[in-house]
Order: sequence, then structure tokens, then C-alpha cells
Amino acid sequence: MKKTIRDYSLYDKKVLMRVDFNVPIKNGEILDDNRILQSLKTIEYAVDKGAKVILFSHLGRVKTEEDKQKNTLKPIADRLSILLKKEVLFIPETRGSLLETSIQGMQKGDVLLVENTRFEDIDGKKESNNDQDLGAYWASLGDIYINDAFGTLHRCHASNVGIASHLPNGIGFLVEKELQVFEKVLQKPERPFTVILGGSKVSDKIELIKHLVTVADYLLIGGGMAYTFIKAQGFSIGKSLLDEEHLSFCREMLQQYKDKIILPVDTTNTKALSENPSYRICSIKETKSEEIGADIGPETATLFIEYINKSKTIIWNGPVGAFETKPFDKGTKALAEALTHNQGTTIIGGGDTASAIIGFGYQNKMSHVSTGGGAALCLLEGQELKGIGVIEEA
Repeated sequence: MKKTIRDYSLYDKKVLMRVDFNVPIKNGEILDDNRILQSLKTIEYAVDKGAKVILFSHLGRVKTEEDKQKNTLKPIADRLSILLKKEVLFIPETRGSLLETSIQGMQKGDVLLVENTRFEDIDGKKESNNDQDLGAYWASLGDIYINDAFGTLHRCHASNVGIASHLPNGIGFLVEKELQVFEKVLQKPERPFTVILGGSKVSDKIELIKHLVTVADYLLIGGGMAYTFIKAQGFSIGKSLLDEEHLSFCREMLQQYKDKIILPVDTTNTKALSENPSYRICSIKETKSEEIGADIGPETATLFIEYINKSKTIIWNGPVGAFETKPFDKGTKALAEALTHNQGTTIIGGGDTASAIIGFGYQNKMSHVSTGGGAALCLLEGQELKGIGVIEEA
């Protein structure tokens, strides 16, 4: 068991807290603040205990000076001030005298947000490559380190592994909850245990498939990755996504686990993924050479829902269609609605799947909607999270 924020006396301590504020922003406006909301419990706990809270987060990818303008955390600080009902001091730099002086001037209960940690990536990718000097510098600014950024736990960055290597450390309430949810469902799932897998490439999910096919009762496969499995069955997939390098892997999986792996029986095809596209629904045996598979068909949705309805534990990782473009959201939405009626445990594995569920307004009807797609994927694959490995044992 890892140490948590509860294991430390926080009064008058400078608490460096890694949070995940990597939220969608357009023209300075936050489009979805779910990840900010999920961090509030840990931040408020530290504030209530009299800590001086210094927050670190990344936002987007920062490769050039131009990227800085659209990826500043200033809008986050403004939104967080409203949510916490107190001023959040924003420091528009990741190191230097302004940051150091501002931290030294903090009072008990103050909250400070450091600029986007990935601004350090412009010069040698110091954040993303876990530069030792950067991690040590950031650690020198505080007394205790708390990681509450589940979405980045699978990465070895200066702002998580780097800082934690130099300070007494622990996890926050969000990370604790995420770990408990996945540990429980993967160790002792109530059966039948069904996993829904989507997304684009088989290569991204090979380790996931290998691991889950041995522990789950059923794997329902949709999305772009399904078409490589369909090709492995011997059917034409037109111009649909194909991971040709892993066709043999798909054939092998289908031979070994033909009763566990459930594939689409019909598909929604189009000639172009564009606004107001023309499309047709057909059997997986009838795809034309010029067509692209963009969503599961209604018969497949009905088939998948039959498995959902009889399952007592369900994990979903990856949409089953190009849900961002109507009408190719129908399959994903149909499965999401079916999950809202399931009385068992329903876990959404972060990333695009979480975005879809939140967009449909179903997040409060699921047992758990994870805040981290990549981290959830690592847990489902049975891997250790790098950001957790460095945290002290209780």
C-alpha cells in the first residue's frame, strides 16, 4: 500500500502537488473541466490542513514557442479560483526568481499554479525525459510531494518521478480511488466479466488483448481495430483501417479464443469521414472496395448489448466508431446507453471513451469514469505505473 496525503502533517508545509489539468481549451475557453473538478478534493484537503499548495500540470504538447501561447495554464488558474472560491496565484514561468519569491511569500492555505510543465520540453524535452536537474530544482521548492495526476502515472517525467525521487511523497485521493477501482475489478471481478475494446490500431492494444483475454469472459471488439480482425476472418474491408503487420496475431487470437472474442456482424460504411457524409449499413461480408468502416452497425449493437445485459462487470476502453462525426456516434451511444441500465460495475477507461460518455451526459450513471486513458491502459495490461513505483510504501 502506498503512502497517501493522509500520512503527512501538512500544516505550514509547502506541498508540491502534481495534478492533471490537461483539459480541452479553445480560444482561451475551457470546454470540459472534469479533470479539474476531480482534483478538488485533494487540493481542498491540503488547504484545510494549512498547507501551502503548489500545483504542477502539463497541457497539450509544447514543441515550439508558438505552442506556449495556446497551452498556457492561465485559463486553468482562473477556473480553479472560481471552483475553490479563493484566489489561485498563477506564475507564468516554470523556474526562476518570480516563482521562487512567490512560493516563499505564500501563507498557510494559499494555492499557487506553476506554468505548464511542458514548457520545459522546448529545450531538450527536460520534462518529458525526466531531466534530473529539473526534477531536483522543482523538488527544492517544497517539503512534500503528492501525486494526484492519474492521467500521467504511466509516464516517467520530471514533474512526477523526478520530484518524487527527492522528497517525502504520497498519492492524492483521485489517484487512490482510481487504483482501488482497477485493482478490485481486475483481481476479483464479479462475473460474467466483459471488456469492450475499441480504438484504431491493434498494435496499440496487443498487450491489453493478451492479458484481458485470459481474465475476462468476453471481449467485444469494435472501432477501427475491429477491421483488422474482420480481415483476419477472410472478409474484404475496403479502405477501412488495417493493421496489416498484426493480421497473424488477430488470426491466432480468433483461433484460440473464438468463444471469447465477439466481433461485429455488420458495419456502417462511408466513402469519406466528413460532415454530413453519405453512408450505408451492410454485413461485414459486403463492404465495397472504396468504402471505409466508420461505426458498428445496428445488428452488432444489438449483439454487443446482449453481452452487456448479462454481464456483472464491464470495462470499456476505446469507442466503437468515429463518434466525433455524426451519424457515426450511434454505435458508441447505443452501448453507452445500455451501460446506464446495467446494475453491475461499469468502468470507463478514460481517454476518448470518457470524452464520449461525458459528451452523451452519462458520466453520472457509470460506476467509474477514469481520468486517464494511458494509465488505465497500463493497469489493464497488468503493467506497473512508473509514477506509482517511485511512491513510498506506507
